[in-house]
Amino acid sequence: MDLAAEVGARVRALRTERGMSLSELARRSGVGKGTLSELEGGRRNPTLETLYALTTALELPLSTALHTTGLPARLSGAAVNAVLTERFEDAEAVTETYRIRIRAGSFQESTGHTAGATEHIVVLGGTAHVGELAGPPRRVGPGEHAAWAADVPHLYRAAEEEDVDALLVVRYPRPAIS
Repeated sequence: MDLAAEVGARVRALRTERGMSLSELARRSGVGKGTLSELEGGRRNPTLETLYALTTALELPLSTALHTTGLPARLSGAAVNAVLTERFEDAEAVTETYRIRIRAGSFQESTGHTAGATEHIVVLGGTAHVGELAGPPRRVGPGEHAAWAADVPHLYRAAEEEDVDALLVVRYPRPAIS
């Protein structure tokens, strides 16, 4: 089974487990009903933004839709390519580790994730501008790191001249996902 089919089946199972109709998940996530139907049927490749919207509406970490596919799971979005490299779960939280690339000259706004979620970035190469939309973006260069609340709208941006390569850690506290 390919990634689109596996993720689609997983999203359908998660939606059904939560007793949510296709229409209700589409409404809560802002993802079109037709798009969601195609995704659940494995006929559409999931984007990073679409999966975040769906898993946030389901009040689940992104990796919940991916971890049955085996690691690494690769996703692309408008500005960010991400590879899920690790999912760690304990009594307090689910923590995901991604290897990301923010494409040169690109900008991505992310809606807030589930309550209490945080993000941490360590830049390997390039210069990223990241953080909550409510404040000025943080400039993070090679070898530097930053953290921000991820349950509010936030951004990722790369300079025009170079890609940004980084490690991204997303932590979802357990009460937000139970």
